[in-house]
Amino acid sequence: MRIDRWLGATALAAALTGSYAQQPTPRVVLVQPSGSEVPANLLRLTIQFENPFEGPVLQRLALLRADGTQIPEPFLEQELWAPDGRLLTVLMHPGRVKSGLIAHDELGPILSAGEVVNLVLDGRPIKRWNVGQADTVGPDVSAWIMSTVRVDSRQALVAKLDGPIDGRDADYLAIADQRGRRVLGHARLSDGERTWTFIPNTPWKAGTYTLVARGTLEDPAGNRLGSRFETPVQAPAGTPVDAVIPFVVQ
Repeated sequence: MRIDRWLGATALAAALTGSYAQQPTPRVVLVQPSGSEVPANLLRLTIQFENPFEGPVLQRLALLRADGTQIPEPFLEQELWAPDGRLLTVLMHPGRVKSGLIAHDELGPILSAGEVVNLVLDGRPIKRWNVGQADTVGPDVSAWIMSTVRVDSRQALVAKLDGPIDGRDADYLAIADQRGRRVLGHARLSDGERTWTFIPNTPWKAGTYTLVARGTLEDPAGNRLGSRFETPVQAPAGTPVDAVIPFVVQ
């Protein structure tokens, strides 16, 4: 992007944030979705700060188009903080994400496929996304690809997902042994939340294991396993159902 556009975006965001710009800008460690592209019906994003943060942040955030113009009223007026005060979840206004609702019809959708948007905090860009087509399909466990692991090793198990999942859902996936007991270990998401990696605390034993995905696992557009965010109000989604993928260690 040309420097004059960045300066224009900075001036606009600074004017919008008002007195909040007088406070020190907290250092951002990670923004999710962390990939380069988001769906046009993006439902939520998360911001991880280096240190615990006090005070409202939403008034200091803005979502700008590539030409520096602000997208009006993109966020729901609610800040969802993790207990440690370092992780903030921001919801896109659901009334503008889901089609057929008054806000969507009157104000229009927040994002449009083919555009580039920038998330800024106190006028400083913290994340840039290309906007892709709306995702109305959701995660498909049958399309996930599992790596193999060696018996008597702590080799990482890697699951290549069919698309990105919500950045806070790493622990919505778990490994169970042949007796149905959870295998303890460390899980993380990478590759724009498209890859799930699990390292067990103790070496793998020979036998049949299961990757369990909670039915409430979501993608960035709010689609769950077996249900869609675009489900009509008169036909609500059913009870979430977990999905399982068996694999053998030998």
